Order: sequence, then C-alpha cells, then structure tokens
Amino acid sequence: MLQISPSILSADFANLESELSRISGADWAHVDVMDGHFVPNLTLGLPVVEALRRVSPIPLDCHLMIEDPDRWAPQYAEAGGSSVTFHIEAAQDPVATARSIRAAGARAAFALKPGTPFAPYADLLPEVDMVLVMTVEPGFGGQSFMADQMPKVTQVREAVRRHGGQVWIQVDGGVSEETIGRCVEAGADVFVAGSAVFGADDAGQQVQVLRDLAGRHTH
Repeated sequence: MLQISPSILSADFANLESELSRISGADWAHVDVMDGHFVPNLTLGLPVVEALRRVSPIPLDCHLMIEDPDRWAPQYAEAGGSSVTFHIEAAQDPVATARSIRAAGARAAFALKPGTPFAPYADLLPEVDMVLVMTVEPGFGGQSFMADQMPKVTQVREAVRRHGGQVWIQVDGGVSEETIGRCVEAGADVFVAGSAVFGADDAGQQVQVLRDLAGRHTH
C-alpha cells in the first residue's frame, strides 16, 4: 500500500491545527524533530508533538534528527507518535531503541543519511517496521531530490523481500510530482513530501495527486 506523509516542516507553524486539517486525507503527518546538534537546524520537540497529537486527524510520523535517540525516541512514542524514526548514525544501541519504541506502542524505524550505506544495518530489519532512505541531507526542507539514492532504496527493497517481513520503505527529501515515480520504481512505498504539498493552494488535492501518480508506477 502506497502512503503519503506530508512534512509539516513546510507548514505554517503559527497555524498547525488548521494546517493538519488541510492534509486530513493523507496517511500520516510527518513531524521533523531537529535538535540543532545532529543537524544544524532546530525545530520542535516533545511538548509540540503532544499538542499535535491532540488535534491531528491523522497519525504522527515522527522523524528524530537528534543526538541520543536511545534516550529520547521512546518518549516520542509515549507523547503520541504512532511511528518513530531514529537516525542510525546517532544511535548507540539501535536494537534496544527500536524495541523500546515498539514497547511504547509505536512503529519503529531507522533512517539513513545519503552518505550512510544500508548493508551494515540489514540485520536490523526484524527489529523495525520501516526504513527511511533520506533523498536529501537532513536538516532543512525544500532541498533538491538526490536521484543517486534510488539504488539504495532498491537494495533495501530486495533485503526486505529476502527477510520476508512487512517492512515499509520511506523516502524523504525533494519528493514531488516529478520525482515520486522514480521512488516507487526503486521500491519505496511511503513518501514524505513537504513543500510539494503545503506549497500548493489545495494541499488535500495535492496529496491525492501524489497518491495517483505513485499508483501509476506500481507494478
């Protein structure tokens, strides 16, 4: 099943409740948590996630671009994140972190920066529900899509096929009408789109446009 997860990093932060209502037809609301350390940008944290959970019409997909996710990730699950993604580059004990996210009732996922290979972490697939392949350098919205990450998406897809579990593959960064087809063909099934959705006059309609485009590329 193809899923659209619009990133509220591109939304109007002064009106997040109404911005969430614009994307009520999406599968997830992608929440970018940045700490100013793991990435240079600083966004939002636990209190905002708790507040979003109270008003969001769709589940929250929390992407933690932070140091020490081993400590913090389970708290984002407890705060209301239905899916919590931590960066493999920042985790000291990814197995324990994934298990603690799941124990708190959320889906667990790990993310890979563009320069991080997947192969060393393939054995983590039984511990997670999703793998996020970054198609830009994490830290800022509105960047250009990195097509050279598509072979990595395919590599993850093939590993998931061998593993046999229900592991989703998410792409995040520069996903738009122009690039979503390539992501589907490479093997992705969850698509994070920020400016491509919130930059549109009708964000809800744009979610459906991306969903339809993705569907045309499935085999």
